[in-house]
Amino acid sequence: MEEDPWTPRKTFIDQFVVPGDVVLDLSTLTHQTIKLGGGLRKDGDAISVIKAGKLRFVKPNNYWVEGSHKRYVPCVEDHVLGIVLNSIDKDHCFLVDIKGPTLAYLPFEGVTKKNIPKFEIGTLVYARVVKANAGMNPELSCTDASGKAAEFGPLDDGYMFDTSTGLSRILLSSPPSPLLEGLGKKLSFEIAVGLNGRVWVNAESPAKVILVCNAIMKSGSSSPGEQKVYVEKLLDRV
Repeated sequence: MEEDPWTPRKTFIDQFVVPGDVVLDLSTLTHQTIKLGGGLRKDGDAISVIKAGKLRFVKPNNYWVEGSHKRYVPCVEDHVLGIVLNSIDKDHCFLVDIKGPTLAYLPFEGVTKKNIPKFEIGTLVYARVVKANAGMNPELSCTDASGKAAEFGPLDDGYMFDTSTGLSRILLSSPPSPLLEGLGKKLSFEIAVGLNGRVWVNAESPAKVILVCNAIMKSGSSSPGEQKVYVEKLLDRV
């Protein structure tokens, strides 16, 4: 039987790791795409830890370190929920709070006065991190890598709440978490999840918004099996 290349370091999963720990050797893996989240760095073929915390894993190949830090550490290509705090450069750039160490820039280059968004202070926006260098303000974009708006932009109505970055990653995992999959079978709602620990929910009635938000907050950190049972019991009462 062929040995699983992850087996020698499998004990790291859900265990406390510290900077310098090597948790994965890419030279032992073939034809696999690894997605790294906060707290991990690629050094050659080695994936090493750069911040203390628990090493987390979500199928198929998503790894990150969940620390006790209250602030989110931006990484390129992260999808985040930000709150517009101010505008600069004659409204061609906005300052956005993404729960990080510094405020993020959301620029709109090459647009005309007619096309530039009119974000009021307090506007909630779903954006993508395009630059995240140490010691510099991160930069956001409201388009995907191809330049299309896709799902990004301002989020109107609904309700936004804070959660852990670990739960955010679970909600964004593929295949979908049993929690969201179960809710989606019987309820119609919109959801946007930011890797910075923010979740936005919208539905046709406040009662549905509250139900979905409470379900996420109460059972989101449970195991997949526990989530499935919880959602089934919850929906039986609706």
